[in-house]
Amino acid sequence: METKFDVIVVGAGGSGLAAALSAAQHGGQVLVLEKQLQPGGTTGIAVGSFTAAGTRLQREKNIQDDAPAHAEDAAKFAPAEIEARNNADLRSWFLTESAETLAWLESLGLSFVGPHPEPPNRHARMHNVVPCAKAYILAFQLALQKQGVTLAVSAPVTDLLQEEGRVVGVCATVNDQPCEFYARRGVILAAGDYAGNGEIIAKYRGSDFCNIEGINPYAHGDGQRLAAAAGAALLNMEVTYGPELRFLPPARRPFQQCLPASGAWARMLGFIARRLPHWILRRMVRRLLVTWQHPEHALFDDGAILLNIHGERFCNEKRSPEREIAVAQQPEKKAYILLDGRLTQRYSTWPHFISTAPDIAYAYVQDYQSLRRDITATGLGRGDVAARAGLDEAALRRTLEQFNSYVRGEGADPFGREGDTYPLESGPWVILGPLKAYFTTTEGGAAVNQRLQVLDVRGNVIPGLYAVGQNGLGGMILWGHGLHIAWAMTSGRLVGKYAMQDAIGAPSTKSSAENFGPKRVADH
Repeated sequence: METKFDVIVVGAGGSGLAAALSAAQHGGQVLVLEKQLQPGGTTGIAVGSFTAAGTRLQREKNIQDDAPAHAEDAAKFAPAEIEARNNADLRSWFLTESAETLAWLESLGLSFVGPHPEPPNRHARMHNVVPCAKAYILAFQLALQKQGVTLAVSAPVTDLLQEEGRVVGVCATVNDQPCEFYARRGVILAAGDYAGNGEIIAKYRGSDFCNIEGINPYAHGDGQRLAAAAGAALLNMEVTYGPELRFLPPARRPFQQCLPASGAWARMLGFIARRLPHWILRRMVRRLLVTWQHPEHALFDDGAILLNIHGERFCNEKRSPEREIAVAQQPEKKAYILLDGRLTQRYSTWPHFISTAPDIAYAYVQDYQSLRRDITATGLGRGDVAARAGLDEAALRRTLEQFNSYVRGEGADPFGREGDTYPLESGPWVILGPLKAYFTTTEGGAAVNQRLQVLDVRGNVIPGLYAVGQNGLGGMILWGHGLHIAWAMTSGRLVGKYAMQDAIGAPSTKSSAENFGPKRVADH
């Protein structure tokens, strides 16, 4: 196998595949190294929202919008203490490029519906790829095949190679053998976040958080580790999106995951989806809500309680992140939400919902009963609902007696809960779960400039090293839906061009006649 390339990309998620395609489109001979058995990363399991201003779809709906307005609104999502850490210049620059990235993605045959509103955005900016985020991955794979990019799976990168301060390649394990690959132009880190690495989480957020899982269990912070070893400055490593409670995903793939994500059928789906009545779109989104979105915190403020697999309470449900930490410490790291008849009725109509995609759709108790029967147990009596949820009835009875005693003022809650006025005492009962505590993503990454070059602790460029997506956040805070994917795709699109322009090594050796398909090195 060839060992010298113009560009080497570490990671085959959304940002890595975008970077590889861009570099190839600018004449580069490209190698992509992915540690998993298949490409996709966190992008491949996401919903797929892409938030941007000044897009074609906005103009078609007569929405007058621009990047400066988007930058102002983006600052309103995160808590003030988190937003204060944001790299405002980098985020503002990124938002000026995102609409062009969306057009680039459309040129690959991807279809989007929307834009949809998401307060506090003043305009509808959320574009959703059809049918789901796997469409990004398939579109990139097809485009990479046409460009002759070499894709190696089951090929983890262990080290960066440096000569006289310049990153010149990588060490990787291929077919269980150590290999060295050299990059004439540059190495691009695109290996995702570290939400699944308890050791890194504990280092920056504290040991209490180390048992909380990441949505992507393979997100181990490999890119951050490699960047740091090369002398990069790492920014905002203690900032995480979450922890938050989420229901376990269904055993079967969601309906949207089974739809065609490429080719003529995918384009037809996009054409149809953009013309669907809003009520049909809301119904489709509700399926995503009951699969991916977290239950609202208001449930616990209104009186719901958490149970472990033994039917026992174990925390003050109103306090976060103590609540999520406690869930991660329970047997099997699982918990259940208990609703009595009052709460079941309350969370069956607006404005009280279990989960939401703001201003698009809302999921109520009946939506979980019809769309997620695997995590919803209903019963007229305590014994019925306990049996259907697989919990011990006697333990549940004792738990309710203790909780209701506190609510009636007969003693303090053993977990410090206060302010509840309604005992849990009559059906119909609903138990939702199991759920776990998860980190959705992390905001820590290497410092980068506006050419995606990695910077050291003194602010100097580390020659030959670039970072994109979650590896190259550069101190940005990207709260809200759709900004992380927009950054992954935008940074990938731009870095391929920049890496080919900035290089000081040998010129590209890629010939226009070299139109070979991706080589899966693990299969050789």
